[in-house]
Amino acid sequence: MIPDSPALATLEAASSGAGGVVRLRCGGAWTVRGIAMLERELDAVAWPAQGDVVVDGSAISILDTAGAWVLHRTAGRLERQGRTVRIEGLRPEFASLLTLIASKALPLETAEAAGEPWLVRVGRDSWSALEAGAGYLAFVGESFLALLRVLREPHRIRWRAILHNVQTAGVDALPITGLLSFLLGIVIAYQGADQLQRFGANIFVADLVGISMLRELSPMMTAIIIAGRSGSAYTAQIGTMKVTEEIDALRTIGVPPLELLVLPKMIALVIVMPLLTVYTDVTGVLGGMIMAQWKLGVDMRAFLDRLDDAIVLSTYWTGLVKAPVFAMIVALVGCYRGFQVTGSAESVGTQTTMSVVQAIFLVIVTDAMFSIVFLWLEL
Repeated sequence: MIPDSPALATLEAASSGAGGVVRLRCGGAWTVRGIAMLERELDAVAWPAQGDVVVDGSAISILDTAGAWVLHRTAGRLERQGRTVRIEGLRPEFASLLTLIASKALPLETAEAAGEPWLVRVGRDSWSALEAGAGYLAFVGESFLALLRVLREPHRIRWRAILHNVQTAGVDALPITGLLSFLLGIVIAYQGADQLQRFGANIFVADLVGISMLRELSPMMTAIIIAGRSGSAYTAQIGTMKVTEEIDALRTIGVPPLELLVLPKMIALVIVMPLLTVYTDVTGVLGGMIMAQWKLGVDMRAFLDRLDDAIVLSTYWTGLVKAPVFAMIVALVGCYRGFQVTGSAESVGTQTTMSVVQAIFLVIVTDAMFSIVFLWLEL
């Protein structure tokens, strides 16, 4: 039985012209069990400043995937230093394994990127973010130009697609949005109950629930749910169509993809998001009212009377006006990420995740901007 221990890497320089040839003789068992020791020995080799490298693997008795990867990585590092690397003497089965590793491995530059100066990485990431932002703005502009063209020619509006998206994004979302807003209203009333009881201000739970739900929580929570539910579906649908080259087929037959795939989704969400916001307003207040009666002893009639005094028309409209803006953000981000799919199933999953994350991020940022504007307008 051959012992499973790594070979000692020995370095022998032989004169060959001006630069010389560096010969690295490898032997023993290059396996995963001894990979740590082997890497330390290779790192300790004192490589000359110049010269080509010949790796002699004739003495290697055992070579597994880990050992082949170390051999491939070492050769790659030397080649990036401007050397010519030749690997000789390997058994045919070891050479085949090394060739397979070289064909399947990621580019070595990816692994070395972590060693770049942090300023270089920050600059590259910043430039990538700027390019992505510019691409998104261009997509938004193209979508609104397509919308203007359709509005000038109403017969081009695809009502059937719009109604289908109203069904899937709006009607089918009623159970989940209603349940979550109902529970959110219960949580708000429960958390405020203890503090209000200390001051004998039980009745003001109606102000807490009503204002928080109508102004902020209902529109934002509805947008977040739709982003995770419908926005991800838009990305997956368009991304799959791009992988199967259906998008290219639409362009070939003269059908604009934006008019067929983007505008119906955006128009449908602009229609259903305000309606869902009103629906979640009602269910959220209902949940808070039930908790107020059970925890604080505030009956429903007193709760509604106080709610009528606390809620003014501007409170209702400041929440409702956000809904169409959130709808456009969710629809455009979801569709844009779908068009960014590069042609693989992995890309579809990656873009779907990015769609949800970016849509939720932009919804929260936009909500903060609305709050600043409303504060400035004293609404």
